[in-house]
Amino acid sequence: MDIMASNLQQQRAIVEQLRREAALQRMPVSQACADIIKYVTEHDQEDCLLNGFSSQKVNPFREKSSCTIL
Repeated sequence: MDIMASNLQQQRAIVEQLRREAALQRMPVSQACADIIKYVTEHDQEDCLLNGFSSQKVNPFREKSSCTIL
């Protein structure tokens, strides 16, 4: 009986989650892609991976020095 109640509670939680997801406002993929492309083109001057870094010191991806003195 306890397993049946547990399964019922789990199924209710799943149904509730599906109801929340069905109620979400959706947009067409074509519109989302257009918005992403617009955002990227507007902010491409700030993108360090496209333009590089002003100096190696501000580059968080630079290789760490291999020699350390303890």
